[in-house]
Amino acid sequence: MDVLRLTLRQLQIFVAVARSGSTTAASAEIALSQSATSSAVNELERLLSLRLFDRAGKRLLLNDNGRALLPRALALLDGAAGIEQMSRDGSAQAQSLRIGASTTIGNYVLPKLLAGFMGAQQPGSAAAWRSKVVIGNTAAICDAVTAFELDVGLIEGPSHQPELVITPWLQDEMVVVAAPDSALAQSSRAGDRIPLRTLREAVWLVRETGSGTREATDQSLLPHLRSYRRSIELGSSEAIQRAAQEGLGVACLSAWVVNDALEAGRLCRVSTTLPRQLRQCHLVVHREKQSTPALLAFIAQADATAGAAR
Repeated sequence: MDVLRLTLRQLQIFVAVARSGSTTAASAEIALSQSATSSAVNELERLLSLRLFDRAGKRLLLNDNGRALLPRALALLDGAAGIEQMSRDGSAQAQSLRIGASTTIGNYVLPKLLAGFMGAQQPGSAAAWRSKVVIGNTAAICDAVTAFELDVGLIEGPSHQPELVITPWLQDEMVVVAAPDSALAQSSRAGDRIPLRTLREAVWLVRETGSGTREATDQSLLPHLRSYRRSIELGSSEAIQRAAQEGLGVACLSAWVVNDALEAGRLCRVSTTLPRQLRQCHLVVHREKQSTPALLAFIAQADATAGAAR
């Protein structure tokens, strides 16, 4: 077996500098002096016989070599962290998971999925369970999985990041809704289907760029509307739902989000000439992620949930 020249500490320092862009900022993160951090970077480049950074004043910017090394370094550090966790607690590998979910899935689908997952664990294992759940927009979840900050992500929109394995999961229906006393809702209750020319003049309540809901609505609506002539951008589906209830505009939201409000009469489904709108949700993991019993069990539970919904 060849003697390894690299150390995990060198890779940890490399990752910190790559993320922060300077040895000064990285040194604070990893509890080293600036000079020691700089020396560690230089030593790593010497060992590899490769330049990993372009120097621009005090800034260190990843070059092609550094960009190629970064995902491999992250994967190695993630695996090492798992080994250390096992040394602290023999059951940790089987009982620890970092889960990310897009906002709608996190609020309306993940709780039931986690309940099924926990119920399927061996008796007594729940006592040792430690998990982390992060809820954010699709782009943020994919970024965290790519950086090995999360083990698995459940997202509402597509991902375009080559580092990820993207598996189709649940399908979600997108529903056009408005306040019950709005003109659009009243016309729908009278049996009319709202034409495109009327929808183009409406105020649309939309999510922020990077949200899976925004990407889904853009893909389904903009080919027909051409643009949102009047719109209000809000940071969550719940905020959009509340704004629609107050009559601020019309929205296209997940059926998971609006079902309760529709049943309670706080919102009205608007019948339109648009085709039925379905969006594909996905499960994402990093290509270099080492599978653990907990990760495999969670993916199996997610697959079972999707199978039951078909």
